[in-house]
Amino acid sequence: MIDIKQTERPDQHERAILVGVILPEFDGNPEDPLEEIRGLAKTASLQVVGTMLQKRHQVDIATYIGSGKVEELKGLVEAHEADVVVFDNDLGPGQTRNLERALGAKVVDRTEVILDIFATHARTHEAHLQVELAQLEYAMPRLKRMWTHLSRYKGGIGVRGPGEKQLEEDRRLVGHRIQELKAKLAKIQARKEREVAGRADIPTISLVGYTNAGKSTLMNALTGAGVLVEDMLFATLDTRTRKWRFKGGGQALLSDTVGFIRNLPHALVASFKATLEEARQADLLLHVVDASSPEAESQVKAVVEVLRELGLEEHPTLLVLNKADQVPDRSFLDVLRAHHRNSVTISARGQEGLDDLESAVREALLERELEAEVETGVSNGRVLAYLAQHAQIQDRAYDEDRVILKCRIPRRCLNYLQENGVEVRSNGQRMYA
Repeated sequence: MIDIKQTERPDQHERAILVGVILPEFDGNPEDPLEEIRGLAKTASLQVVGTMLQKRHQVDIATYIGSGKVEELKGLVEAHEADVVVFDNDLGPGQTRNLERALGAKVVDRTEVILDIFATHARTHEAHLQVELAQLEYAMPRLKRMWTHLSRYKGGIGVRGPGEKQLEEDRRLVGHRIQELKAKLAKIQARKEREVAGRADIPTISLVGYTNAGKSTLMNALTGAGVLVEDMLFATLDTRTRKWRFKGGGQALLSDTVGFIRNLPHALVASFKATLEEARQADLLLHVVDASSPEAESQVKAVVEVLRELGLEEHPTLLVLNKADQVPDRSFLDVLRAHHRNSVTISARGQEGLDDLESAVREALLERELEAEVETGVSNGRVLAYLAQHAQIQDRAYDEDRVILKCRIPRRCLNYLQENGVEVRSNGQRMYA
């Protein structure tokens, strides 16, 4: 990981050169391709002293950027007395090793920067476990890099030097730790699933979106939660849940989640599944977008891609165009609204449009209900009490020891009814959770 420390210049952080290789599939900001990695470097407390861009059709297998650019980059490192070179790309272990030898400076890639930020911002025990798992899975194929200084001890075929033995031992220990962390996180995720499923008596809504889109500000505006708000990427890692009391009556549980980013490392998405359980179980997702960003559309696509990786691409979602008060040109909003008809425009900071958002949310939650017939035994007091609390009962009919209730019921209640052996029919078809 990046070692954020003071250098010989005690008044400064590590001096960094940012490098971006623009490949044909590049989906960042074409006007400022290094915008996002610059924000990540700032969050990681790096001092950016220089930048370099290169367009390539394919990466160089040895150094990613090719020998000519390596020489140019070496000159840049020396001229600015840089401590670290940060690539806005994912490098292979061999490429990192070759670049460090050629440049005489530490080289880190995009994933390593993000992992370092997550490690710095982790607060809870769960977050620390998730970050450690992602870090170890990233480090496993790179362990050899740590032992290159022992290469002179290598023997011939069938002879292992101490460096190779140590490497094998390290891999074994890391592998055991990864399995241990996965087991712990599986237990946490199972517990979270039970906790979230146990909230069937109140609708659940989860905030998702690009990092720094204003999710925490919106949560504060809707619930008065008082959660941390910082102009910093990944300021929030841990999920917080608060009650949102609607002005028109009723309430919901609102959860704030970790922000997403373009090319979010797969290891992080996998390790943070427990944290994102709130989103997986929510009745509705509020996809918060920074409408003032020129990259709003590409950020929407990046979030949709992460949701797809989590299996949530078909989840009921309402797009929230935030920061409307900061839009430099109203045509930005017009274009976004034209592309996303099912959206609400707000300013969480300015408390504007929140009534419209509440109305849209209440309407979306109503769509999560269905007209149904529920049949159970007349002696099933627990289920009947549950239905009286959660369903709008319109009619009831009795047939010997059975009762048939015509009602409007939230779909989230189907799990509970099925687990208790209750038959639910809608439009003549038997329903399953």
